[in-house]
Amino acid sequence: MTDSSSNKLSLWALTALVVGSMIGAGIFSLPATFGRATGGGGAIIAWLIAGSGMLMLAFVFQTLAQRKPDLDSGVFIYAKAGFGNYLGFISALGFWAGTCIGNVSYFILIKSTLGAFFPVFGDGNTLPAIALSSIILWGFHILLLKGVKGAAAINTIATCAKIIPIFCFVIILIFAFKSDMFMLNFWGAPEVAALANGVDISHLNDYGYVGHAALAIEPVVEPESLWSQVRSTMLVTVFVFLGIEGASIYSRYAKKREHVGIATVLGFLGVLCLLILVTMLSYGVMLRPDLAALRQPSMAGVLEAIVGRWGAIFISVGLLISVLGAYLSWSLLAAEVLFSAAKSKSMPKVFATENSKAVPAAAVWLTNIAIQLFLIMTMFSDYAFQLALELTSSLTLIPYLLVAAYGLKLAYTKESYDNDPGSRTKDLIIAVIATFYALLMIYSGGLKYLLLSAVVYGPGTIFYIIAKREQNEKLFTNIEKTIFAVLITAAIAAIYGIITGSITI
Repeated sequence: MTDSSSNKLSLWALTALVVGSMIGAGIFSLPATFGRATGGGGAIIAWLIAGSGMLMLAFVFQTLAQRKPDLDSGVFIYAKAGFGNYLGFISALGFWAGTCIGNVSYFILIKSTLGAFFPVFGDGNTLPAIALSSIILWGFHILLLKGVKGAAAINTIATCAKIIPIFCFVIILIFAFKSDMFMLNFWGAPEVAALANGVDISHLNDYGYVGHAALAIEPVVEPESLWSQVRSTMLVTVFVFLGIEGASIYSRYAKKREHVGIATVLGFLGVLCLLILVTMLSYGVMLRPDLAALRQPSMAGVLEAIVGRWGAIFISVGLLISVLGAYLSWSLLAAEVLFSAAKSKSMPKVFATENSKAVPAAAVWLTNIAIQLFLIMTMFSDYAFQLALELTSSLTLIPYLLVAAYGLKLAYTKESYDNDPGSRTKDLIIAVIATFYALLMIYSGGLKYLLLSAVVYGPGTIFYIIAKREQNEKLFTNIEKTIFAVLITAAIAAIYGIITGSITI
C-alpha cells in the first residue's frame, strides 16, 4: 500500500480502528459466557486480571511505537526484530490465522442471531447459514479490494453506530439492577450463596428461579474453586480484547507517530469500561443459571427479559452492525500483516503485490479463501462459536507474548534508552507484567488449544520455506530447527487426537 498523505489516518480514525476491532462478537456474548463460568465475584477477579494485563500490553505497544518508530506493522515486526526471522514469521502467521478464525466466529454469531428469528439458520453453522455467510464474505472481499481509506471510513461510521445499542443496554440495566440478586450471584450458584448467607431460599421464587428449566443446566452441587471459575473465563477475556493492536498495525498510516500509542490506550480504556459494565450489570438483573441458559447473543436475551421482545430485536440489529464493522477491521488487519510480512521477506513475495488501488490483493485473496474454508469446517463442529472464540485467542496469544517479551528485552538490555534512562525501570516493570499475563493466559487456555494452534503453525511453515527459497537463504538456525520440530510434533499429536476423539472440536 502507498503512504501518500491522502491515505493517512487521524487520531480518531486510529482510535476507531482499535474500538472497531475490539467491539465485535465478544461483548454481545458476555452475559451467558460468564454466567456459565462464574459468579459476580469471579467475574470481578477475571476482569481485574485481564484488564491489568491487557493495559500493560497496551502500554508496551505505546512504548514500542515511541522507541522503535522505524518498525511498522506492530505485532509481526516486533517479534522479528527481537527474536529472529522464524519467530517473526510465527507471529505473523498466528495473528493472521487468528483473525481469520475470529472472522468465522463473527459469521457464526450473525447467523445465530438471525436463527432466533429464522430457524433455518440454527446456531450459525447450518448449510443455509454457511451459504449466506459466504455471500457476505465475498461482498466484503470486493469492498476491501477497492481501498483501505474507504474501508476505514466505513469502519468509523460502523463503530459509532454500534456503540448506541450497547450504551442503551447499559443504561437500561442500571435502572433495572437489583442489588440483592447481584449478591445471590456473587459467589456462583445463587441457591448455595443464599443458604450460606442465611437467606430464605424461597426468596428465589421472586425471580422465577425455583423450578426453572435452568436448574437442569446447573444443578445444586458443590461449586468449583474460585480459581477454576476465573480460569474458565480467561480465553474469553482475551477474545474480547483482540484488536488492541489495531493502531500499531496501521502505524505507517498515522498522521503523527504519537497518535499510535494514544489511540491504543484510549481505545482500550473505553472498551474495558463497556465490557465490565455489560458483564457485571447482567448479574443484577438475572440469576446466574438463567444467564447460562441464554442462547447467543446473550445480551439480546438479557434485554428481552427486562423490556420484552423489542429488546432482543434492538440488540440483534446492533450486533449485526457491530460484527460487520469488526469483520471489516479484522480483514484489513489480516491482509496488512500478510503484506508486511511479505515486504520484510518472511512470507512469499506474491503477498507483497498491490492492485491499482494500492491494496495487497493477493493477501486479501488468501485471507478470504482461508475464512471460506474455516466456515465450511464449522458445519462439522458441535460447538462452533466456542471453538472459534477460544482458538482465535490461543493463536493470537503467541504474537502478544512475543510483543511483550520484546518490550522486556529492550528495557532489560537498555536498547533505545540512552537518551531516556529514567523511564527504563517503569517500562521494565510494565513489560514483565505484560509478559507474565500472556504466559498466564496461554496456561489458562490449556493443552488442547496449544495443540490445535500447532496445526496452523507447523504446516503453515511452508510459507516461510517458500520465502526463504525465493531469497536463496538458509532456512533455520539451530534453535529455530528445534522450534519447528516441536510445532510439527504437536501438530501431529493434535491431528491424531482429533481422529481418535481425544480432542473434540
